[in-house]
Amino acid sequence: MTETKEAKLDYLRVLILAENTVPFDRPLLGQHGLSCFIEARREKASLRLIMDVGQNPDVLSHNMQKLNVSAANIDAVVLSHCHFDHTTGVAALLAAAGKANLPVIAHPHIFRDHFLPGPPLRFIGMSRADGSAGALNAAGGRPILTRDPLSLLPGLMTTGEVPRLTTFEEGGLDVYTLEDGHLQKDMLHDDLSLVACVAGRGLVIITGCSHAGIVNIVTHALGLFPEEKLHAVIGGLHLHGAPEERIRCTVEAINAFAPALVAAGHCTGFQAQVELRRALGERFCPLHVGAEFVIA
Repeated sequence: MTETKEAKLDYLRVLILAENTVPFDRPLLGQHGLSCFIEARREKASLRLIMDVGQNPDVLSHNMQKLNVSAANIDAVVLSHCHFDHTTGVAALLAAAGKANLPVIAHPHIFRDHFLPGPPLRFIGMSRADGSAGALNAAGGRPILTRDPLSLLPGLMTTGEVPRLTTFEEGGLDVYTLEDGHLQKDMLHDDLSLVACVAGRGLVIITGCSHAGIVNIVTHALGLFPEEKLHAVIGGLHLHGAPEERIRCTVEAINAFAPALVAAGHCTGFQAQVELRRALGERFCPLHVGAEFVIA
């Protein structure tokens, strides 16, 4: 699925609702996780959605109140992947929205068993309260589970499942799942991102953790919007603890795309942030709760 050249947004706003860090001068709370409020407009059409919800619904609710974001005004929820620090409390958010059949867009495998091997064995996927289509339906949601890119508004779509093409990007996590009763290495194929095409700017990619590899994600996004260029990447790049060679190759590849902005945090890691700042200069900035990006 690709978009036509006419499928472009006039306006995009990304507001960080949950992230690991907070500015010192605002009454906001931090948590290890990520959540973004996204507002998109095209002509007379508009869409408001939340991508991921962090891991603490009370913290998310507090920050939403302080940042003047109402659950009742959202049109959809997107879940980037199954991890608890992106999905815990999605049912609570749906209940707070007070709507029926609110779309919850994710990969078909998002509800799978997902764990770190022991000792002790630790589940790091979706919680019991959130971890089934039935639970989300009961809270007012309507799961839309697809491997494919999904258009949400002309100029805004999910990536769907991202092909793994690079040789240097790998998940970086020793995680497992179950398939027909057999233990399987989990490659996190449920990882998806959002892609916005903004008129006069180019593509803005909003990621959760980039488990598919940010270079793979950018390459895939450029294929969804032929003839467009990369304008910005916002989100987590999951380079925390990555080998120096992977960080170097990733930073070089991102720089080669010549983005105007890379705003990365959460799972990106300090060393990768340092290298991104060194390579991109003022085109790079770290994320924090309350950070706002308006692209129009």
